[in-house]
Amino acid sequence: MKSTIQNKTKLVNSVFSKVYKKYDLMNDVMSLGVHRIWKSKLIDWMNPQLNDSLIDVASGTGDIARLFSKKNNNLAQISCVEPNNEMYFVGKSNLENFKNIKWYKAKAEKLPFKNDTYDFYTISYGIRNVSDINLSLKEALRVLKPGGRFMCLEFSKIDNEMINLIYQKYSKIIPFVGKYIVGSSKPYDYLIKSIDEFYSQDELSNLIKNNGFSNIEYRNLSNGISAIHSGWKI
Repeated sequence: MKSTIQNKTKLVNSVFSKVYKKYDLMNDVMSLGVHRIWKSKLIDWMNPQLNDSLIDVASGTGDIARLFSKKNNNLAQISCVEPNNEMYFVGKSNLENFKNIKWYKAKAEKLPFKNDTYDFYTISYGIRNVSDINLSLKEALRVLKPGGRFMCLEFSKIDNEMINLIYQKYSKIIPFVGKYIVGSSKPYDYLIKSIDEFYSQDELSNLIKNNGFSNIEYRNLSNGISAIHSGWKI
């Protein structure tokens, strides 16, 4: 088991070290260009209040932190956590003008924060890449305040047969597009495989519940191409 976790960690780190310069373009390719709309819907559902705090894990280029901060008039205290070295520096550079956002190079499975610290925990297109999803969810629960909310945005299972057929055909050409964009198809081969093998909406809901969260809900986006999951620390 330990060997499997280490292998996945190395693989994921290698993938993002190859695509970090064009990470946002990669998301455009993977999501048919609508990931920014989905991220806005995530923030809308969160409905953060002034002075709410956020930990954003697998922060990438910082989209979620930026949207959350702007929703809070740049008053919220936000911690961005990114495990990949190259992505960490890209994200930190992108948001260097946001004085309320601090960056940490760490893994979802071992967060460098005290118990009961944050009002919100977000992870956007990152949970399928963690090495140990159960440990990551336990850490999310630990760092949230009582009454805090866990929010996850991730690719999911499409609920419309025709749209699923179209997306499956499209996904087969994504590695070729990726090779043109970043010079290698391998990162995109991994990303497509990771989406295909990831949990369904109901399976992920049960996993979140089994790791201590309550009042689990999810909302499909674009017929389930992506989904937002919500859970509370009660």
